[in-house]
Amino acid sequence: MLVSVKAGTVQQKGADVMPLGQVIRKYRKRKQMTQEEMAERLGVTASAVNKWENGNSCPDISLLAPIARLLGISLDTLLSFRAELTKEEIGELLAEAQRRLEETEYADAFLWAKGQIEQYPDCEQLILQMALCFDAYRVVHGAAEAEAYDGYFCGLYERLLESREEGIRMRAADALVGFYRRKKNYPLAEKYLEYFSIQNPERKRNLAQIYGETGRIQEAYRTYEELLFADYQRISAEVYGMYLLAMKEGDRETAERLVSKQAELARCFEMGRYYEVSAGLELATMEKDEARVLELMKEMLSSVEEIGAFRNAWLYRHMEFRKMEERFPAEMKEKLLQCFRDEETYGFLKENKGWKELMKG
Repeated sequence: MLVSVKAGTVQQKGADVMPLGQVIRKYRKRKQMTQEEMAERLGVTASAVNKWENGNSCPDISLLAPIARLLGISLDTLLSFRAELTKEEIGELLAEAQRRLEETEYADAFLWAKGQIEQYPDCEQLILQMALCFDAYRVVHGAAEAEAYDGYFCGLYERLLESREEGIRMRAADALVGFYRRKKNYPLAEKYLEYFSIQNPERKRNLAQIYGETGRIQEAYRTYEELLFADYQRISAEVYGMYLLAMKEGDRETAERLVSKQAELARCFEMGRYYEVSAGLELATMEKDEARVLELMKEMLSSVEEIGAFRNAWLYRHMEFRKMEERFPAEMKEKLLQCFRDEETYGFLKENKGWKELMKG
């Protein structure tokens, strides 16, 4: 909220806040205090208090702190200052912003939005959403003299980089990266990527785009491929998590569909045959489906030699993988056989001739 001092009075600006006089009346009545009692304690006349409450005058600035103490409220409350808004209130302001953008000139809508930001200067969500809304609108719809607003929006994003909330910092940094990419100022775009954590895929995704736009094509390919490879690991883990939930609920149909999705993922991301077939072993084992378990065991053992096939996959042709040790496939095969011999898990196969033959290695 804006508060200005003029001729010994407090003047409030902003139509959406409660006038000072109404705040005084509200909290005076809550204290069950008459205007005369309040005037006496403040050393003013009852007429003065009456004028404050009716909006005919404002108290001298030197009386603000005594009034707040007398009413048992903070100065912020007395002046109707609100650092934060509810999600609903922010939503309503954004809806109003959109309406103004559609029905009025951009410059007029912008001045209104700027006023809202000034009224709630510490409400970071409002600042962020307003900035993103108006910044995007001027780019997409080509507002008149669009570049004249560059400094203002960049200034807002810079402020938000100091936020305590990681999500706000990241969105502000992302907006600045996008801004400087549009301006083809790639050194600054890369500078703001430093606000993203190394683990944040958006950092790498933005970097890949910058590589592509600056002619570093091979680096761009490699970066995208690294993202894809990491995405497989993440998505596969998420699908497996859903599979565990389905099993916990006894929903075998959903579990089977998720196992199928795991195989499709491995195929889509060119992970190799081993990863395609191994996804179904756990479910088949739980169902004690001897034929299916034996089939999957055979396929896993036969595909061990190609377990690192993704290293040569077309999809990852620009990536460099650590060379797989020559003894790894043989060691992996032996570990699988040891696992398949576990009586607690696979004891239901101990009379199966095919299993006996397979366990001979």
